Amino acid sequence: MKKVLLLAIVNFAAVSYSGTIDGSIDKGVRFLLSAQSAEGYWSDRQMPALTALPVWALAKIPEERVSGVTNAVKRGVAYVLSTQRGDGGFYVPKPGRGGSGLGNYNTAVCLSALFESKISPVAPLLKAREYIASSQLTGDDTMAGGFGYDKISRRRYADLSNTGYALDAMRRTESLEEFRGGARRVDVDWDKALAFVENLMKKDGPDAGGAAYNERTPQAGTVTNARNRVHLRAYGSMTYAAVLSMCHAKLDRGDPRVKESLEYCRRNWSVDENPGMGSQGLYYFYDIMARALSASGVEKIGEHEWKKELSAKLISLQKPDGSWYNDNNRFWESDPVLCTSFALLVLQLCR
Repeated sequence: MKKVLLLAIVNFAAVSYSGTIDGSIDKGVRFLLSAQSAEGYWSDRQMPALTALPVWALAKIPEERVSGVTNAVKRGVAYVLSTQRGDGGFYVPKPGRGGSGLGNYNTAVCLSALFESKISPVAPLLKAREYIASSQLTGDDTMAGGFGYDKISRRRYADLSNTGYALDAMRRTESLEEFRGGARRVDVDWDKALAFVENLMKKDGPDAGGAAYNERTPQAGTVTNARNRVHLRAYGSMTYAAVLSMCHAKLDRGDPRVKESLEYCRRNWSVDENPGMGSQGLYYFYDIMARALSASGVEKIGEHEWKKELSAKLISLQKPDGSWYNDNNRFWESDPVLCTSFALLVLQLCR
């Protein structure tokens, strides 16, 4: 009798937990529906990724739960497809800015979102895979294997955030290569990508296992190690980007490199801030954390049940209109469409 009662309590708690998340998701979905433009895009028509993220967040919401979601996804998909260039990338060219409108970033996010929508034709997605694969830096320096914001740039540049998005998109959509028929299959150089990621991981000191954005930009400041050498500090979101990238490179959570990064995450656990960055990039941090821990199959970080703690934190941050936004506008996070899309993606993984 006690066992039956205990099971009933556990089941009730699970239903209550998922029900709370579902309610929060539905409110967020309604906000996104209200924020879509008449032309089908969200936020900024020159940034396709800002439409792709809501499409990605809405793609798995059934119409019977929130009326209008199917039409919103169709309109968003149509708009994103309209931004594809002849080279396969999804972006709006911006001459004079030294690049092509953040082509790598936009294309990686759009490719993932269109794939998850299940309604995009395959041909544009295959072209996008070609664009991303051709954007990977080659050579023998520490930038080799990585990805920057743009395929064409005034300087040789790569960072772990863009690399993480590119690798996630390519692994997520690899099944599409079956549709190329007899053509040569397209992929990235995974060994080079892994080497790029490893180069940004700290080997010793308090940051051991953590990862930096790149080797040039001190996003989280610097630290002097025991050999009196100055290094760029690791921080939370980039460490989770490293974990996700290593998982996509087919390392599992038993690999020493993944284990060391997860140990960094344990030592610096937080759902209140992006460790090392405070409120900067907080919702990106939530999103990359959830995707990395899901990919690695980790249910707990130390004693922390990350799905429960993260979902509870997000629910507590939701605004009365169903949106989320960050008072700190670093990385565009004062945009409620961006933050709400991240939050919904996270809550769906937590559920």
